[in-house]
Amino acid sequence: MTELTRNEIVRRFLAGSSIRQIACELQLARNTVSRVLARREQQRAGAGPAARRRPSRLDPYEPVIQDLLGRYPDLTAVRLLEELRHRGFTGGYTVVRQRLNALRPRTTPLPVVRFETAPAAQAQMDYAVYDLDFTAEGRRRVNLFSSILGYSRRQYLRFVESQDMTTTLRQHVRAFEHLGGVTATCLYDNMKVVVTGYEDDVPIYNPRFLAFATPYGFRPLACRVRRPQTKGKVERPFSYVETSLFNGRTFASLDHLNEVTAWWLAQVADVRELRALGKSPVQLHQEELPHLIALPACAYDVAPVIYRTVDVEGLITYGQNGYSVPWRYIGSVLPVRLLEKELIVYGPQLEEIARHRLFPGTIRGQRSVLKEHRPGEDARQRQAQLAERFAELGQVGPRFLESLLRAQR
Repeated sequence: MTELTRNEIVRRFLAGSSIRQIACELQLARNTVSRVLARREQQRAGAGPAARRRPSRLDPYEPVIQDLLGRYPDLTAVRLLEELRHRGFTGGYTVVRQRLNALRPRTTPLPVVRFETAPAAQAQMDYAVYDLDFTAEGRRRVNLFSSILGYSRRQYLRFVESQDMTTTLRQHVRAFEHLGGVTATCLYDNMKVVVTGYEDDVPIYNPRFLAFATPYGFRPLACRVRRPQTKGKVERPFSYVETSLFNGRTFASLDHLNEVTAWWLAQVADVRELRALGKSPVQLHQEELPHLIALPACAYDVAPVIYRTVDVEGLITYGQNGYSVPWRYIGSVLPVRLLEKELIVYGPQLEEIARHRLFPGTIRGQRSVLKEHRPGEDARQRQAQLAERFAELGQVGPRFLESLLRAQR
């Protein structure tokens, strides 16, 4: 029965309706109406809401239960039932479990004290995962990277396709640039690219991530396991994003979502007044900015370099998509540098030989072929290029090519 129904019973009774009439109008049993009215009288008389407990065959054993609980606070209902059976109890498990729950002292959790940090002392970083319906791209999973300054609460947000090392480092660099500097420490929720594991409850940090942190001068800190309060400043803004940024808006694509997010940060999140502090994040950031660690003259290069073999069609493969290189490099193993939006291929002497725009991470089986990478249409030009390639094989190369040409019909 809902509180609304109980309230209606009392209201009608006070208005002069009989118990029978109330039960008929509300389609309730008369005993039900009587119990509600009796409970109201008990509450008004100070008797409390609890009904008188009926006698139980477990009552004579209550001193035994109290004694066992005093000595063994973690005593289970199964173990207690075994002890009571030895003393002659013939009841079942359920009544023992209910009585144990009623008698076991409840521990009151310690209050969580708000932890405020000094200017530039700490930032908190984390990811959140969302499945969004884009009007142009359909439903897809995206990852929201968040970095927030502990003192001013000014934040950097960016939706990305993955949480890998390269993406995480790239978003760190952008966050530092957006916020105008670096804090002394950065707090993390044990993300794998930062913490590789634990040894005696001590976090083991990823060497590659430490190599990134060193030039920027900050110290990574892993928050305590199963202790979400230690990173509340970065957790709460995710809820704010869901209620303020997402509500009432649709997005065409991931790029469009990031455009709207940048606008929302500047026009909404950064300028709202924080009730507990009486200022906006932008105002507090102006106080914090002089204390931040200055950025290095050159941003850390986070673009990875991989090696790919050029196949017989003059393509290198990345992300299950093909990208063309000049055909004379067929069979060569070449270094490939991966930027956020572009792919650059270098020759044996580390000269740039090809540059392509990367296909989105959701695209598979496509080819990016540049016309200048294909063999020329002129037969003499093709033969000259072929002679150049055979000459690279040494003295035997040109003679072998001449023999091939003479053997052709």
